[in-house]
Amino acid sequence: MNKFLRGIIGFSLKNKYLILCLSGVLIIAGIITFREMPIEAFPDVTNTEITVITQWPGQSSEQVEKLVTIPIEIALNPVQKKVSLRSITVFGLSLVKIIFEDDVKDPEARQQVMNLIGNASLPSGISPSVQPPTGPTGEIFRYTLKSSVRDPTELKTMQDWVIDRRLRAIPGVADIEAFGGKSKMYEITVNPGKLASLGLTPLDVFTAIQKTNVNVGGDIIVQNNQAFAVRGIGLLKDIHDIENVIVSNNNGVPLLVSDVATVSLTNVPRLGWIARDNAKLTARDRLRTREAAALLVAGRLMYTSANFRTAPTGSSSAESS
Repeated sequence: MNKFLRGIIGFSLKNKYLILCLSGVLIIAGIITFREMPIEAFPDVTNTEITVITQWPGQSSEQVEKLVTIPIEIALNPVQKKVSLRSITVFGLSLVKIIFEDDVKDPEARQQVMNLIGNASLPSGISPSVQPPTGPTGEIFRYTLKSSVRDPTELKTMQDWVIDRRLRAIPGVADIEAFGGKSKMYEITVNPGKLASLGLTPLDVFTAIQKTNVNVGGDIIVQNNQAFAVRGIGLLKDIHDIENVIVSNNNGVPLLVSDVATVSLTNVPRLGWIARDNAKLTARDRLRTREAAALLVAGRLMYTSANFRTAPTGSSSAESS
């Protein structure tokens, strides 16, 4: 051992300039590595896992297990390098989770699942969805929305159509889970007596509205060396448009939705409340990530949400927690 140490010391003394250069390179590499190294409070050391969720509203757990969960498990059995394939089935919901080996990356695992899930024989109208790549410790940021001038429905709409899309564009954000608020909904309350007297059913009203709410493409009319595109605009925009939908035509007299039903603007029934500091909230959201450094992504989120937090008094604002 002493001979070995003497050899190292002798080589270093004879090649001091080489050792000095190598020491400088090592120091520079250490500084660069220290600055670029991601720092995690709770590093995600779990295996790569893919979760497939399928909804079948109104069906019992036995029916969902038989016609949804088992076919998906059979279709995903050929997945390579998997450790386990587990499933949970409850009323109207099927959840299948695949856990892979340590050396399998998320894109590879996700590609295998997406290629095979189409082989599952499922009931008509049932479409399984693969969940975003998030881990058990992926929650990195929470924020709430509040306003003194906007009602909960407006804030929920702002969250779903503006804030959510803006935050999903930030690199590293895998998923956003929203809670609370009121989701806007157009409610049509039919009059059973009027429908019965006219020989109609609620299904007729539903079908008429469904067929009307669509744009139809036409052709092109060429006139004076100019081309004009022809199309039919039928998308419903407000309550007035819904009320003017024609349900049937009796001897040239149109029967409108407003004649047999009442249209109102309401919200989807709420199943609970979200609270912060003993106060009820309009919306609370949490963002999840997996691959990117949590601190780096959180910094991008704080920078983006600063515009919402510095909104003028009396308008909407967001608060992080």
